[in-house]
This record gives sequence, C-alpha cells and structure tokens, in this order.
Amino acid sequence: MKKNMKKLVMIVFATCVWVASFSQQNSETEIRTLENMLDSAILKSDTIVIAKLFSPQIVVNSPANTIVKFDGVMGRIRTGQIDYSSYEKVIENISFVENIAIVMGKEIITPKGVTANAGKTVTRRFTDIWMKDKKSWRLTARQATIVLVL
Repeated sequence: MKKNMKKLVMIVFATCVWVASFSQQNSETEIRTLENMLDSAILKSDTIVIAKLFSPQIVVNSPANTIVKFDGVMGRIRTGQIDYSSYEKVIENISFVENIAIVMGKEIITPKGVTANAGKTVTRRFTDIWMKDKKSWRLTARQATIVLVL
C-alpha cells in the first residue's frame, strides 16, 4: 500500500509541476504578445491601443530622467515628443511573481520629428512591469535608460 501511495504522490507532484510550467509558458506568450502590441501602437502613435494596455495608474521612469504618469505619456505621444521611425525590442528575460510579470531587455529606437535625438539610433535598457487583474494584464510601471546614442 505504501508503494502505491508513493507512486500516487509522485504522479500528482509531476502533474502539478507540468501544469505550472504550462501555465507560465502561456503567460509568457501572452506577455510577449502584449509587448509586441504595445511596440506597434507606439510606432503608430495609437493612443487608443496604448490606453487599453496601460494601467490608469502607470508610472514611467522615462529616458529623459523624469517620472511620468498616464496623462503625461499620452500628452507626449500626442505632441510628438514620443515618436519613432523604428522600434526594436529584445526581451532578455520575463519573470513572474504571482500576478506580476517583469520584462527586461534592450530596445533600439530611431526617434523622429521633435523627439529628443531625432534621426539618431538610440539604445536603451528597459524594465516593464505588467500586473494582471481579474480581466487582463496591464502595463503598470516602466523604466528606460539610454545607454548609447549614435
């Protein structure tokens, strides 16, 4: 009887590990999809999509060394202070802690118009913090630091 119980415990444990791994893979795929949607919306200056992806309480530590909230980000997009001709993101890590996804990596952008460093290639390090509520993931915090301008 003890042998059967050990087998059952091992099967249950293995199943739980597999389910947790599968769930995290699904969440990672979802976060990558949201990151791609956000990047595309930023390139198009699509504030409607961006507003759906952002938490209303978002806080951004911007590459301009200022802290900006929801209205500030939207205002900068509308006035062309955030405007890029190219935007490439390289996600190096996604970690999950309960209902939080932490995304880290680098991004290479080419600002245009009145955006700082227009016409140059700018490399930044970034961290995006997504939180999941009952309905969906929302970008809640972001940090980006310029590391190279060419």
